[in-house]
Amino acid sequence: MYHQPVLKNRRTLLERAEKFISDIYFTDCNLRGRLFGDIHPLESISVLLSEKRILYSEAIQLNFQPCKVGDTFGPTWWTCWFKVVLKIPEAWRGKEVHLRWESDGEGMVWRDQQPVQGLTKEGEKTSYVLTECLKDSEPHGITLYVELACNGLFGAGKGSMIAAPDPNRKFTLQKAELVVFNRDVRELLTDFEMLVDIVKILEGEQRGFQALFTANEMVNLCDPANPSSFAAARSLAQKFFAQKNGESQHVVHAMGHCHIDSAWLWPYEETIRKCARSWVTVIKLMENNPEFVFTCSQAQQFQWVKSWYPNLFSEIKQFVQKGQFIPVGGTWVEMDGNLPSGESMVRQFLHGQNFFKDEFAHYCKEFWLPDTFGYSAQLPQIMKGCGISRFLTQKISWNLVNTFPHNTFFWEGVDGTHVLTHFPPGNSYEMKGKVEDLINTVKNNKDKGRANHSGFLFGFGDGGGGPTQLMLDRLQRVRDTDCLPKVQMSSPDVLFSQLESDSSLLCTWVGELFLELHNGTYTTQAKIKLGNRQCEALLHDVEVASCLALCKTDSFKYPACKLQELWRLLLLNQFHDVIPGSCIEMVVEDALKYYDGKPVLLSWVPFVIQVDGTIMMENGLLKATIDQTGRLMSLLLLQTNRETIFEGCLGNQFTLFDDVPLYWDAWDVMDYHLQTRKPVIEVIEPAKVVRSGTHQGSVSFSLRISGKSTIRQEIVLDACCPYVKFNTQVDWEESHKFLKVEFPVQVRSPNATYEIQFGHLQRPTHRNTSWDWARFEVWGHKWADLSEHGFGVALLNDSKYGYSIHENIMTLSLLRAPKAPDVNADMGHHNFTYALMPHTGPFQDALVIQYAYNLNFPLHVFHGVISEPWSAFSVNSPAVILETVKQAESRENALLIRLYESHGSSVTTTLSTSLPLHKAWHCDLLERPDSIIPVSKTTSGISLTFKPFQIRSLLLIIK
Repeated sequence: MYHQPVLKNRRTLLERAEKFISDIYFTDCNLRGRLFGDIHPLESISVLLSEKRILYSEAIQLNFQPCKVGDTFGPTWWTCWFKVVLKIPEAWRGKEVHLRWESDGEGMVWRDQQPVQGLTKEGEKTSYVLTECLKDSEPHGITLYVELACNGLFGAGKGSMIAAPDPNRKFTLQKAELVVFNRDVRELLTDFEMLVDIVKILEGEQRGFQALFTANEMVNLCDPANPSSFAAARSLAQKFFAQKNGESQHVVHAMGHCHIDSAWLWPYEETIRKCARSWVTVIKLMENNPEFVFTCSQAQQFQWVKSWYPNLFSEIKQFVQKGQFIPVGGTWVEMDGNLPSGESMVRQFLHGQNFFKDEFAHYCKEFWLPDTFGYSAQLPQIMKGCGISRFLTQKISWNLVNTFPHNTFFWEGVDGTHVLTHFPPGNSYEMKGKVEDLINTVKNNKDKGRANHSGFLFGFGDGGGGPTQLMLDRLQRVRDTDCLPKVQMSSPDVLFSQLESDSSLLCTWVGELFLELHNGTYTTQAKIKLGNRQCEALLHDVEVASCLALCKTDSFKYPACKLQELWRLLLLNQFHDVIPGSCIEMVVEDALKYYDGKPVLLSWVPFVIQVDGTIMMENGLLKATIDQTGRLMSLLLLQTNRETIFEGCLGNQFTLFDDVPLYWDAWDVMDYHLQTRKPVIEVIEPAKVVRSGTHQGSVSFSLRISGKSTIRQEIVLDACCPYVKFNTQVDWEESHKFLKVEFPVQVRSPNATYEIQFGHLQRPTHRNTSWDWARFEVWGHKWADLSEHGFGVALLNDSKYGYSIHENIMTLSLLRAPKAPDVNADMGHHNFTYALMPHTGPFQDALVIQYAYNLNFPLHVFHGVISEPWSAFSVNSPAVILETVKQAESRENALLIRLYESHGSSVTTTLSTSLPLHKAWHCDLLERPDSIIPVSKTTSGISLTFKPFQIRSLLLIIK
C-alpha cells in the first residue's frame, strides 16, 4: 500500500510507537488494549484466613467464607486460602484461557493437590494458564485453590521497602476473573517493545533509525481490531531481527536466575513458600521452553522444598538430569563473605556440596555469591579445597568510591591460590532480558579485548519470582541481531569453560574483594554476632570433646546427627542478611533462638592500688594506670618499660557518633560520621577497686552515654596475663548513633594487620588514595594489630568484627542503632569483652594469635571425666594452629584434623598424637582422600609442611 514518506521527526515517530503499545494511553484503540479478549466472572470465590502458615491438606478441611474482588485481608504475615470455583464458557472453544489474579500479596495456585503456579503482581505473574487452546474434551468446570501470603515480594515495609514491616497492613484482592488471552497480540507487543527500546538505546545510530522506521511502518500495517493484519507487521519485525552480527560480536550467556534471600524483609518460614512459588513457575517455563536454563543456589532452600514440597522436588530432580535446572554455589546458604570463621566457611561448602552430591549426583563447579557484602582473601583457597575453581558475583559493582577495574579476572587469595572470577558486566543478578540490559553488558565490560563472553542472569530476584515467559521471548528475538551482542541460552559451565579457553590475557587481583559499602554490617545486631562467635566456639569444643570420648570410651557414640543439625542452624544464620544484621526483627528473633547455649567462662581470681583518684594495676607483665572515668592514662609493658598509650592521650575512650546513612540504614555507615565524634565522659560511678588478689585484680566504673543509655565496665588484669581485659555491659537505647572505643597507641606504622579466616592481612593506616580512605571502616575477626619494629599493640575481642585503625588510633566498633529494617535493632542489654595487648617483637612471636584464641575459647571444667593428665594432639610449631578435630563425615573410625599456617611463613612441623593411629591420609576440605600427597610419618608423629596461610586436612584412621 502506497503512503506518503515519513517526515524525519524522531520524537513523533517514537512516541507514536510507544503510545501504540501503551497500557495507559489510547487503550481503547491501540494494540495493548487487545491483549485480553472476553472476560467471564468466577462461579464463586471463598476464603479462609489463618494467622499461621498452614498446609494445603489442612486448609481444604476448614471452613471457607464467601468473599469478593475488592475485599481486603490480613494483617501482615497472615495467610489466606481462597477456594476458586470456575466454569469456562463453551463459546471460548479454541481460545487460550487464563485465570487473571491480581493482589498485592504473594500467591500460589494449587490444582489437583499440587502447587502449579506462582502469582505475584510485583513479579509480573498475574495469570494462570488454564488451557492454551480450549477443547471440548477438556474440563470446563474447575476448582482451584490460591494460597495468598499477606506480604509482598519485598515484605511489608511501612513507607519504604526497607522500613520495618507494617504489622497492620491489609492486602487487597484486586482482580479474580477468567479471560481470553490473545497470544498473537502478546507476540506483536514484544516485537514492538524490543524495537522501541532499540530506538531509545541506540539514539543517533544507524541501527536505531532502522528500528524507528521499522516500528513506524509496523504501526501503519497493523490494525488492532483486525488480527489478520498482524502477520505483515510481524514479518517486518522478524526481518529486522534477522539482520545478523559479525563474528567478533560479544557473546552473552543468558541464564535464568531467581535470587531468594533465605531471610531478609521476611522470616525464614516465608522463604520456604517463596522457593516453592518461584521454582514451580520455573518448572512450567521449562516444560514450554526446552532450551531454557535456570541456575539455583543454596542447599538449604533445596532441603526446604524437599521437606515441604516433595513432588515439586522430584520434578526439579528430573530437570536437573536434563541439564535445565542447574544447582550452583556449593554452599549451604549464600553466606556473608566476611564474618563467618574459616571453619564455618569450610562447613558451608562441606554441607552444601555433600547435599548436592547426594541429591543430584554431582558437586557444584562454581561458587555463586552475587549479593554478599565483600569477599575474604581466604575464599579462593577454601573454594579450591572444596573442588571449585570458578567464582561469580556482581556486588563489587556497588562500590561507593572506586570502580573495580575488572569483570573477568583471576582472583589470587592470601595463600596464592587462583580462581577464575566473573562479574557479569550488566551489574545485576536480576536482569529482565531488555535491550538496555544487553547493551550495558557490552558497554560495562572492563575486559574488552581480553574476554568476549559474559554472563547474563535474568529473572526477578531478592524476594524470589524468577524469570517470565516475556523475558524468554525478548531474548529469543535478539539471539543474533546487528548492533546487539549475540545471545545464547547457556549454563555456568559453558560460560566458564569459554572464559577458561581464552584466559591468557586476563589480569590478576590479589587479596580481598572489599566492598566499599555496607560496612555498618560489621557491627549491626551485635547479639547475632555474639551468638555466632560463641556457637562457633561451642561446636568446636563439642566436636573435640566428642572425639576424645570416642577414642577413650568404647560405648560412646559420636553425636553426628545432632551436630549436623546444630551446624546447619549456625550456617543458616550466616546468610548474608542475617549475620550482617540487615534483616527485620522477626528474623533476628528466629536467629537468636537458634543460638542455644553459652560457653562457661573460667576466671582466675596482681595487685591494685588506688592513689589520688587514679588506680594502678600490675601483674608482673603489665602496669596500668586508670583515671576515674575508666580511661587508660598509661599501660606499661614492664619487660621493656615501654609505654603503650600515646603521650597526652587516653586509652579505652568510648566515643559516640551520629550515624545517619544515605539510605541503607542497617547496612551503611558513611565517611562523614567521623566528623561527629563525641567522647563519652559523664561519670555515673567513678572507678573503684573491685578485687586485688594474688590471681586477679579488677576495677569497675560506669558512664552515661545519654539519658537512655549507660556503660558499666570491669577492667581486669589476670596474673601472668599479657593483656588487660575489658568486660563490658551496655544498656543501649539510642537512635542512629554509633558507639566505639578508641586506643591511641605509641606505634607508628603505615599498615595494620587484621585476622581473617585461617590467616591475616594488612590494610593501610593512612588515607593516601581513594582506595585507602574508602576503607575507613573495615572488618576483622578475633584480633587486629598495629606494630612497628620491636613493639606493637594488639586489640582482641570476643564478638566484634568492625575496626578502624587510622594513623596510631586503634578503634573497635561496638554498637549501632539503625531503625530499618528493624526499628529495635540492637536495643537492650549487651555483654562483650575486648582486650589490649602490648608486646615486643612481631605479633606472631608474641603469640597474639594464641591469646586471641584463649579469649574466645575459654576453658570448660568437667569433673571426674579424665582421671589423669592426657594430651591427644600437639604441634611443635607456634605458627601452625590445630583448628578442628571432628569425626570424619563418612568413616566412623576416622578423625578429621584441620590445621593451618597462621604466621604467613613457610614451615615444617610435626603433629604428634597419643591416639592409637592406624593410617593417615591427606584429604581436601570435602574430606576426600588425596593419594597424590603422601603422609610422612616419623617416630615422633606426622611431618607436615606448610606454605604461608595454607590449610591442611588429614584423615586419621583410629584402631
